[in-house]
Amino acid sequence: MYQTLLTSLENNIFTITINRPDKLNALNKDVFNDLNRALDEIEPDAAIKSVIITGAGPKAFVAGADISEFNGLNKEQAMAMAKKGQDIFARIENSSKPIVAAVNGFALGGGCELAMACHFRIASDNAKFGQPEVNLGLIPGYGGTQRLVQLIGKGKAMELLMSAGMIDANEAKQLGLVNYVTTDGELLGQAKKILTIINSKAPLAVAGCIKTANAVFDESVNGYDLEIKEFGGCFDTDDMKEGVSAFLEKRKATFSGK
Repeated sequence: MYQTLLTSLENNIFTITINRPDKLNALNKDVFNDLNRALDEIEPDAAIKSVIITGAGPKAFVAGADISEFNGLNKEQAMAMAKKGQDIFARIENSSKPIVAAVNGFALGGGCELAMACHFRIASDNAKFGQPEVNLGLIPGYGGTQRLVQLIGKGKAMELLMSAGMIDANEAKQLGLVNYVTTDGELLGQAKKILTIINSKAPLAVAGCIKTANAVFDESVNGYDLEIKEFGGCFDTDDMKEGVSAFLEKRKATFSGK
């Protein structure tokens, strides 16, 4: 179904594996097109409650963009490429279903940008993060300058952006870029463990958490007003009624997503 992705669905968790290990899973046009199509598949499918994005092979999550596609581009073409990448990564960031990056090995350039577009990140102990675009006379184009500042703060983000420096998994955790560090063998298991817990919660409420948390960084939206609206909207859902009843009756809630 996909040229560059492997997908599987187990226990309501949809795993997307970028499958170009010979190219360290570098992002090219085909990967972007496949990711866009995968997002089309995720949203309407009730069987999919959450998503993991990871990379094939032991060396890389995504080692960056496919630089061979940069040759011969003019300014307008480069801007169009960046816009397409940003649009797809924004779809990940704004997905109503949790999307977690399971980062194995290198997450550099566009790979770091892809990981940052996910709702949170889990890293193997061999993971490396960085935005090395200045080595090519470039800056990040898929949202990296914005999300890196949001996630780790301006000072450290500025240093990494301008120096092309890399950080390991433990420093990434200290900076708040990743939530957990585990072994490569336990990486997907840890991601699935967390998502299994999230999947047991009310889906509409989870979607509301994503929407309102993202509003912190959207200047066009008053996040507090949105929170009031989303909070009130929960009272019209079957899940809220079920959750409150289960709490009062001291039983486990069974949510329907309605």
